[in-house]
Amino acid sequence: MTGTFLFCVRPVLAVLAPALLGAGLAACGAKSEPPRWETVWSDDFDGDTLDRTKWRAEVSCWGGGNNERQCYTDRPENISVEGGVLKLRARPEVYTGPLYPSHHKDARQGEATRAYTSGKIMTRGLASWRYGRFSARIKLPAGQGAWPAFWMMPADDFYGPWPLSGEIDIMEAVNLETPCAECVGGVERRSSGALHFGGLAPENTYLHLKTDKTKVEGPANEWHVFTLEWGEGVIQWFVDGKIFMRLKSDDWHTASLKAKGRPFAPFDQPFYLILNLAVGGNLPEKSNQGGFDDAAFPAEMLVDWVRVEQCTDDIETGLACLSKQEWSGEPQGPWEKDQL
Repeated sequence: MTGTFLFCVRPVLAVLAPALLGAGLAACGAKSEPPRWETVWSDDFDGDTLDRTKWRAEVSCWGGGNNERQCYTDRPENISVEGGVLKLRARPEVYTGPLYPSHHKDARQGEATRAYTSGKIMTRGLASWRYGRFSARIKLPAGQGAWPAFWMMPADDFYGPWPLSGEIDIMEAVNLETPCAECVGGVERRSSGALHFGGLAPENTYLHLKTDKTKVEGPANEWHVFTLEWGEGVIQWFVDGKIFMRLKSDDWHTASLKAKGRPFAPFDQPFYLILNLAVGGNLPEKSNQGGFDDAAFPAEMLVDWVRVEQCTDDIETGLACLSKQEWSGEPQGPWEKDQL
């Protein structure tokens, strides 16, 4: 190393020490590898059952705080793995189950009966990550009231209950292929990404953006890759490799007292992954034509694979691996407060 350094800085030494010349040229001409993402967790759904070392199913009928119409169950009718694909099925059927999931603070408060069932899986308690690239190849369902999502929640609620500790929505879509007055072609074909943060309700807020400018054709019933890149103070969203939103730490905040001296809070703690197909709820039933269409169900959300990658050359911040794609959009704030 000493000889190489001397050759690069002081070429005249090559005359005095010819043996160093070859080593010096090789070292000076060498190109270091750029930082890259490396897969640290994945599921290709290659078996015939859900891998319970990676996922757990939620069982609840509380409606997610959004007035959703389903009970989530842990039955093969709602969650299955077939032909290398995860299938989350929303079905019209009267079902009675526990009101809240087992991890909810009010988990023991009785039961509820709903007219639909569906599937929701998560890595909660099994795997969580701070910073990285999170991707899934998904085929989304269509119909007024169908609400598929790929998202993340904090592993430990370090800053306090929702939304003090944040929420990251990698992909949401509602009412795909239904009439949409504001959409190109008059048909809803957009997905969206969002961050939830702020204070306890009613001081909670969020920023979001739909994929209007990415020109993704036919998100319903076609495969697309939805990706989130997350580094220290920066979060950015992609569909099929095209960026459609970037947010920085100046865009978010938390009212938690624990955030003092933590400029990237609440998005500086580990989060876990969630996949689910909701039935109805505030967002879809107040969007597009409004209301709920029973004819949209049964419906399926199909997932080919899920991957988590981290920047192993910059594990502390993840910034070295983030895409530098240009983006000039403007994130939007809450468009109707009672939908939060």
